[in-house]
Amino acid sequence: MNEILIRSLTPSVLGILVRRGADFAAAEDAVQDALVEAVRVWPDDPPRDAKGWLVTVAWRRFLDATRADAARRRREDAVDEEPAPGPAPTADDTLQLYFLCAHPSLTPSSAVALTLRAVGGLTTRQIAQAYLVPEATMAQRISRAKRTVSGVRLDQPGDVATVLRVLYLVFNEGYSGDVDLAAEAIRLTRQLAAAIDHPEAAGLLALMLLHHARRAARTAPDGSLVPLAEQDRGRWDTLAITEGVEILQAALASDRLGEFQAQAAIAALHADAPAAEETDWVQIVEWYDELARLTDSPVVRLNRAVAVGEADGPRAGLAALAALDDSLPRHAAVAAYLHERDGDLMTAARLYAEAARKAHDLAERDHLIRQAARLNTRRSR
Repeated sequence: MNEILIRSLTPSVLGILVRRGADFAAAEDAVQDALVEAVRVWPDDPPRDAKGWLVTVAWRRFLDATRADAARRRREDAVDEEPAPGPAPTADDTLQLYFLCAHPSLTPSSAVALTLRAVGGLTTRQIAQAYLVPEATMAQRISRAKRTVSGVRLDQPGDVATVLRVLYLVFNEGYSGDVDLAAEAIRLTRQLAAAIDHPEAAGLLALMLLHHARRAARTAPDGSLVPLAEQDRGRWDTLAITEGVEILQAALASDRLGEFQAQAAIAALHADAPAAEETDWVQIVEWYDELARLTDSPVVRLNRAVAVGEADGPRAGLAALAALDDSLPRHAAVAAYLHERDGDLMTAARLYAEAARKAHDLAERDHLIRQAARLNTRRSR
């Protein structure tokens, strides 16, 4: 199966999708996605019916795109800008849907995946990337979750912890991904924190506000990423920072520490530093230790290695990194940064290039490529 054969089937597949009801532009995008997938998959696993395979994959991509676009439009119509600080109105149907999708008959991970897909408007691919699993694995998980709830009444809301996890992942995708859902996640979390006395709901709201406060400074006018240490702190939203810190302090006073409060404490320490070089990295490491104890997450330990490198020097950071699986997302980027700080420009450049090849986000990939090029230029002088 070669690319010439794949391309020769394009008009026929496109026509079938249009006859099924897809508008031409959306059908064309879906067919192009299917062609890319065919070029990737067919050399190792050629289908018996090439045309049928392309039609099936293209139709699924069309449905995914249509559902995601519809969900995004509904949220864009409802949210024109980030909600102003203050008491939240009565919880609306959207938050209730989050609770209903977190059904007791589902495992927490399945409930989160189903809610992100059905209510959050994220694609299966985006959810898979958030969970660090293959797209096919996540598709199966979502399908099983749908089958599980297909025969039950959705009148038993799920627990708060699952809903908080969903809101956290929606915010992360909206903050760094292709679909802008960050303001919607803040709106719903504000409602939830106002409706229930739960320190982790308050902790999550504080975390969102503190991260969102830096959003305007995260990218340059050309769209390129600006690392935290290089951001113009004058562009940070001081009102959002103040509100986030106040909410966090009230949550910590309850003495019921959770992972979102710990993450918010780290974000607050970054926000509190007048300049990058004045960041209290020692205290940040201590909070990462708490967070690692609460979550046992390899991603947390990866971020902790960066903090250790800042607090105790790059060699210490590399030692902390050595204990982690190098297949972790962004492992190569962290290693590159620490090697650069340690003066090993050759290794750092190689690792930045490796990290760029693994990056899913285009802006992140471009940033890593520029970092590698910068170091290679320095080495050649």
